[in-house]
Formats: sequence, C-alpha cells, structure tokens
Amino acid sequence: MGKMEIVFEITDKTGRKIHLSKERFSHIRQRHPDVTSAEGIEETLKTPLKIIGVEENYVAYYKHFKQKKESAKYLKIIVKYLNGKGYVMSIN
Repeated sequence: MGKMEIVFEITDKTGRKIHLSKERFSHIRQRHPDVTSAEGIEETLKTPLKIIGVEENYVAYYKHFKQKKESAKYLKIIVKYLNGKGYVMSIN
C-alpha cells in the first residue's frame, strides 16, 4: 500500500495534529458540491467556535461562516482520533 496523499495537515486549537486525505476530501466534495476548497475545513479546525466530543475517539468542530446568499452557515467537521492523530471523517 502506497503513502496516503494529504490535502493538509494542521495543528488544531488544542495542539493535536489533524489531516485531511485526498480520498476523504473527494468523498466530502461528492456529498457537498458547494465545498470547492479545503480552506473552510482547515479554518474550522484551527479556530473553531466550539469543540464537542461526540463519542469515544470522535470530536465535532464547529465554526460560523457568513454567506452571500444566506444569512449564516455553521460548518461541522467530524474528526476521528486514532493513536493520538486526527483524521477528518465528514462535514455537515
């Protein structure tokens, strides 16, 4: 198995490393065609409004974004932690 291709790897607000793989980003873009870049995902992980533990090893990061068409939008990023490393799983 080859090395996983990474869109980005950042250190979140709590000092933990999180990455987004090209495979996951492709999956996210299929389900959310309005997501054209990883910038909003990266920004949400770096400077979230709120971080909530969802269940063991899963954490939700929330950030509020102002939209041109709508009044506001909250982005929710689900991250799975395994062996101390975070992986972006999905967004809402």
